[in-house]
Amino acid sequence: MMSKSLLTKAVQWLCGMAADPKDRWLLLRGLTRESAHWGEFIPKFQAAFPNEDLHTLDLPGTGVNFREKSPATVHAITEQVRKEASEMAWLEDGPVKLLAISLGGMIAWDWLQNHPVEIKSAVLINISLAGVNPFYERLRWQCYPATFKLLTANSYYQRELEIIKLVSNRTENYEALAQDWSLIQQLRPVSTKNATNQLLAAARYRPAASTPLMPVLLLNSRGDRMVEPCCTESIADRWNLPYRTHPSAGHELCLDDGDWVINQIETWRLSHT
Repeated sequence: MMSKSLLTKAVQWLCGMAADPKDRWLLLRGLTRESAHWGEFIPKFQAAFPNEDLHTLDLPGTGVNFREKSPATVHAITEQVRKEASEMAWLEDGPVKLLAISLGGMIAWDWLQNHPVEIKSAVLINISLAGVNPFYERLRWQCYPATFKLLTANSYYQRELEIIKLVSNRTENYEALAQDWSLIQQLRPVSTKNATNQLLAAARYRPAASTPLMPVLLLNSRGDRMVEPCCTESIADRWNLPYRTHPSAGHELCLDDGDWVINQIETWRLSHT
């Protein structure tokens, strides 16, 4: 049963009575990735929305939370993320906007379904959901050889380079990006146990049938070699949600063409505000 104080706050949020007029964005990354992996997208996004607050959140077991144990279910990860957002006072003044990719998109979806009054809208990138998308679409067979190379890589640099080759189509950036990402892993390494738990969480998450109450935009990449683009399309069809497809980018859509992502968000927000 929702408490009276919580119900009052929920009504205030939904009626737009929050004290702070600024919108707040929370950004969530995917499997074994952290806030630093957003790279140059962060300043681009902030420049596009200068009057809105932008915050990045690391999942348990990654980034600043790399020493924590990652839960093995999406819902448990969601609750830890919500707890951190609450401790940082990002939920005090009204609902927030979510921008999330891959596993982060599943967490955002779980958040939308279970705590809708906390969310104003969400943009979800290259997500897939068990029960909607079969396993062979959620992890394309073409990426199996690359996965084997990841397991046998003998250095941070080589492992990150193989990841980049899998998730990005901007070949001119591979070498420099591998240097940056290998440094991230050296500073804040993701343990094998945490990576396994995140993978299990993503593989097993099955959302409820209920339609999200707040506006949702789905973005995907035609050149995604990790997740079939049709996963996003199936989700859009199931819940009657708008989606936009980039013609050539890889799984890391914000990395490959951050300007396109920002343009889609700017166009979409005009349709529901």
